[in-house]
Amino acid sequence: MAESRAPVRLAGRTLSHTNHIRAFFHSREEQNKILMPFFKDGYDQDEKLFHVVDSRLHEEHRCACQHGGIDVDDAEASGQLEIHDWEGTCLKDGYFDADRMIRILQDMLDSNRAHYKRIRVTGNMEWALKTVPGVTDEYEAKLNYVLPKYPDAFVCVYDLNRHSGSVIMDILRAHPMVIIGGLLQENPLYVLPDRLLRDLRHRKRGKEQSGATAR
Repeated sequence: MAESRAPVRLAGRTLSHTNHIRAFFHSREEQNKILMPFFKDGYDQDEKLFHVVDSRLHEEHRCACQHGGIDVDDAEASGQLEIHDWEGTCLKDGYFDADRMIRILQDMLDSNRAHYKRIRVTGNMEWALKTVPGVTDEYEAKLNYVLPKYPDAFVCVYDLNRHSGSVIMDILRAHPMVIIGGLLQENPLYVLPDRLLRDLRHRKRGKEQSGATAR
């Protein structure tokens, strides 16, 4: 494995020390326009691609990767490309566990470290809209304790058409960098995980107390 790593280009900029990126898109067409060159660049540099998608869009995503210049069959056969569905990762066994999902990511990163100089991880996050046990708004904040330890790039994809303004604000606070309007930029709303988790838990306690009083 080569020690040197070429710079990562994404949405018009070169990534610096921050590698946890929030990407907002209005459509899959816009998403593919921005992210497929990022995937193809990693593929050309013999980096690993690890994608988590809606199972209903699995084949569509494979086709988009193929049209983006990736030999999908070959890349999947070699292990360079892995496309996973929510049901086998985030929502495994029918529920979400933030700590379990973080362990899944860490195990994947650690087990591939000897073979790939960098891993480009992408996840479509609409699984968080599902009414399944365990879905929490703390997951993204907790990731910020872990991801800075790795040299890899992590892009969390959100559909702007499906999330409320309050959810989008919490999402923004959990990411050092954001893609919005097709451009990657530093996020001035980002806060450190200790503070964000404290704020989220304080708000949750307030709602629970209000609910108890109402009853």
